Amino acid sequence: MITEPRIPDPDGFYEALLAAHEGRTDAQSADLNARLVLLLANQCADQGVLLACIHAAATAEDDPSTTTTP
Repeated sequence: MITEPRIPDPDGFYEALLAAHEGRTDAQSADLNARLVLLLANQCADQGVLLACIHAAATAEDDPSTTTTP
C-alpha cells in the first residue's frame, strides 16, 4: 500500500471532489462517495492492496493523529 502523496494537484482534486458534492443531500453525498470508492477500487484492482487500505482507513478513525478537522 502506497501512503505517500502521489496526486499531482491535490488541491485541484480536493476542489473537484467538493464541487461534486455541492447541492447534494447527505444521502446523495454518501451515495456519491460509495460510487467513487468502488470506481477507484476497480482502478486499483489489487485485492491485497484494497484490503490493506480498508484496514488502514478503519484503524485511522480510531487514531486521533490521523483525523483532520476543518
